[in-house]
Amino acid sequence: MPTYEYECRSCKRQFEKFQPITAKPNTSCPKCKATAKRLISAGGGLLFKGSGFYVTDYRSSGYKKQAAAESKPAPKSPAPSPAPSPASSPAGGCSSGKPGGCGK
Repeated sequence: MPTYEYECRSCKRQFEKFQPITAKPNTSCPKCKATAKRLISAGGGLLFKGSGFYVTDYRSSGYKKQAAAESKPAPKSPAPSPAPSPASSPAGGCSSGKPGGCGK
């Protein structure tokens, strides 16, 4: 049986009443005995607790392993060494020794 919310038309007092769905909505105020009207309420909330209620609870073991591997930080690779400058490298520089370049 649901719980209904009511508001008294004369004293404006709000109260709840536990009654069957088939009961008539008009009831009397417990304080002043005047007629009360039924209010529109949000109803009861639904709360799931425990395991088994979420999509992720039924994932395959392979998916869980892959997700765990992706969530770990990647191993650090060694920093690349700086490239040698062309002037100091025998292969990249000019070996002619001419001031204008390599004779091109």
